[in-house]
Amino acid sequence: MIAIIKYNGGNVNSVQNALERLNAKSIITDDFELIQKADKVIFPGVGEASSTLKVLKENGLDILIPNLKQPVLGICLGMQLMCKNNDEGNTTGLGIFDINVKKFPPKDIVPHMGWNTISDFRSSIFSEIEDKSDVYFVHSYYCEFSEFTTSVCDYILPFSASLQKDNFFATQFHPEKSGKIGTRILANFLKI
Repeated sequence: MIAIIKYNGGNVNSVQNALERLNAKSIITDDFELIQKADKVIFPGVGEASSTLKVLKENGLDILIPNLKQPVLGICLGMQLMCKNNDEGNTTGLGIFDINVKKFPPKDIVPHMGWNTISDFRSSIFSEIEDKSDVYFVHSYYCEFSEFTTSVCDYILPFSASLQKDNFFATQFHPEKSGKIGTRILANFLKI
């Protein structure tokens, strides 16, 4: 069973629909026991960092998520909240990745929204995916480069399109909205 973490962030139903297309059973939940017992956990997100972190703290999910032992996939805001600090609302994140999340400089249209190219893959979630594939983004903040960067993208400036540390995987883009490439990334995550 895959647990999709329920909180005030959007996109949980899109993630569940993408998993159903892969014949993977999932449950949308904020129940500690169900999340801890799940084979895999997905931490999706669309929303604002500080208000979302407040909800996570109210439910104790801010303590649970960093201590999970099974494979965990953070998506978009989920990825950003797994980082140390976030410029959005001056938010202290979960600290899984020792990375800062910065706002894009206003040199082009922000948010970065639509299809863009990712490259330089360094994670098993990109197995059988061609370098320089296109995926779907919607974000105004980006994760800095670090030792945890597993793919890169360029919009206004180069940034981490994905991260990995131990059992924690994360994508800034939305695999559930990224067509065949995104479906392959989710399938690869489910194989871990």
